Parts: sequence; C-alpha cells; structure tokens
Amino acid sequence: MTSASAFSDSKKHLLILDGLRGVAAIMVLIMHIFEPYCGGDYHKMFVNHGYLTVDFFFMLSGYVMAHAYDDRWDRMTVTDFLKRRLIRLHPLIILGMTIGAFLFFFQESSLFPKVAGTSIEQLLLIMFIGYTLIPVPPSMDIRGWNEMHPLNGPAWSLFFEYVANILHVFILRKLPNLLLGAIVFLAAAATVHLVTTNTSGDLIGGWSTEPEQLRIGFTRLLFPYMAGMLLRRVVSLKSGQNTFLLTAIMLIIVLSIPRVGGYDKVWINGLYESFIIILVFPLIIYLGAIGQVKDSQSEKVCTFLGDISYPLYITHFPFVYVYSAWAVNNKKTFMEGVPLALLVIAGSVVIALAALKLYDLPVRRALARRFLNAERR
Repeated sequence: MTSASAFSDSKKHLLILDGLRGVAAIMVLIMHIFEPYCGGDYHKMFVNHGYLTVDFFFMLSGYVMAHAYDDRWDRMTVTDFLKRRLIRLHPLIILGMTIGAFLFFFQESSLFPKVAGTSIEQLLLIMFIGYTLIPVPPSMDIRGWNEMHPLNGPAWSLFFEYVANILHVFILRKLPNLLLGAIVFLAAAATVHLVTTNTSGDLIGGWSTEPEQLRIGFTRLLFPYMAGMLLRRVVSLKSGQNTFLLTAIMLIIVLSIPRVGGYDKVWINGLYESFIIILVFPLIIYLGAIGQVKDSQSEKVCTFLGDISYPLYITHFPFVYVYSAWAVNNKKTFMEGVPLALLVIAGSVVIALAALKLYDLPVRRALARRFLNAERR
C-alpha cells in the first residue's frame, strides 16, 4: 500500500514512522478530550504527558525532511521545496480553521469567556487571518486563552513547522554534521534549562505570541527538529524486525506515566520530560526507522494511522472545544462524560478520514498538477 501523503516522485515511506505519527495523534486527541476534568491542574491529566506529542511530531518532521529531501538539492529548487510544503500542509489548515469558525458559537462557556462577546465580523476576520497561518496577538483573541490561532489551537505547531521548514531550506541543510551536532547539544541544554526552571516543570505552551510563550515554542521546536535531522544523517537505514508494536507501546507508556515530583519538586517532572525528548524519542524514531513491516495486516494498520495522523491532529480540536464547553456547562463528572467523549474520539477519526479522502487528497493532487507538474499517486 502507498501512503496518501506521497508525491509521485516521493521516496518510499517509512511505514512504521507513519504508524507512530498516527498513534501520537490519537494520544493527543485522548489527552485533549479529557482535559476539562483536570480542572486546570496538569498533575491530574489523563495521558499526563500527551502534550509532548508535539515535540515528537517536530522530531519526526526533522527526520523525514532530511530523509526525503537532503540528497535532492542538486535537482530541486528552494521554491519547489516550499511549494511542496504548502501543498502538503495548507489545505487542511484552511479546513481546520473553517471547522473552528463553524463550531465557534457552540463553545460558549465559562471555560471560553470571550466567545459570547465575539461578533460575526470578528469571527470572520480571525478565520481569514487563520487561513494564512499568521499568528494573531492576544489583543485579537476571541476565546480567552490568548491563542495565536483561536479557532483551532493546534495550528500553533503548524506555524512553527513552517518556521522549521524555512530554517531547514535556508540554513540547516547546509550545516556539516559536527556543527549541527553542536547546535543540537545547545538546544538540548536550553530544553533542560527551560523545563527544570519554570514554575510548572513541564513543556506545556508555545501557542501564544506572548514573549514567554514564544520562547517555549521555539525551544520546543529547535531541539526535536534538528535532532531528527541529525539522527537521519548519522544513522544508516537497514531492514530489521517489525518494530511497530514495540515502539508504539514505548510511546504510549512514556506519554501516559503520571507526573513525577509532585507539587513541591516540579523540576523532577522537568527532568523526566527532558529525558523523554532528548533520549527516548530519538530511540523510538531510530527503532521505527530501521524496522520493517513484514505482513499485510501491519502494513494496512501503519498506512491507515499515517494517513489519518495529520487530518486528525488539525481537525479534532474544534470538536474538543464544543465537548469541553458541554462538560463544563453541565458540570459533568469524568465518568458521566466518558460515553460522549468516546463518541467524539470515534467521530474525530471518521471526520479525519473523510477530510483526507474527500478534500485533502483531491486538493493536493490538483495543486501538485498545477504548480509542480507532478501527478500525485
């Protein structure tokens, strides 16, 4: 089977990494859907470290970008690369913003205090700005969380993904391994410093244009992305055992372990998250990259998970906003909210698959034919 994300001239996909991307997307969906029940206390989160999926995505992206493009610059222009990234990412960004606008007024609650006072004109303005992925300042927030993309919160990580792609094409791809390794080391040190010195002892954040949030966002981006690039450069690919189940279990476990250190020693949790990002995530990606899918059932699972991963990630949050408002407005307990939560999870997967098949693939095929002269598989 061929991944739906491949251009006609794409290299063979690393199916296990595709599958892991899907597992991570499902984990972040589960984290978000049960977030209302923690009452703002992240020590009580369900999937306690689920937000680290963003850091995992950044590392996967660095690895895959290096794998797909870094030996092609003699026959591919910078413009072609940037076109490819826009075609790959932007259609679903527009869809996610549109869904967010359509569902916005269903989210009125104390959890989102600015929704009730937002006009249709404000909503449309934020939607059209969102289509460009240009961040909005806190003064233009229409939800109450100071998000750079109030209609679809996770779009903040796509903004940083574009930043990484620009850095990749103009700077990072040109760096020798020794220099890239030195920068990766410094970025790792910055990650440890941030996560062990902030008051929360975690890497939550990056979704606002506030200075501290931008610092968190760039810190979360730089080490994982560059480490993924470096890992692909220095570790040769070879066929091995089917490592999908092993790596999927590893990923689920490290994201689900309860917080460590309690309320008094949050820096211990910071050390744990640093350990996960700096050591465990590279190991998982390495094992996934050298693994080989050897049976048709595993191939189907990995392909499906890889195909829905991005659509699921970028379309699920508006539905989570609505569910969260319902849970808060009706004072639902965790157990009372589980049935509808499971329905939202299943529905989000179905919507992601429909978005892929009925919208994303046709649009990307048309754009590729128009702007790249490359028929998509």
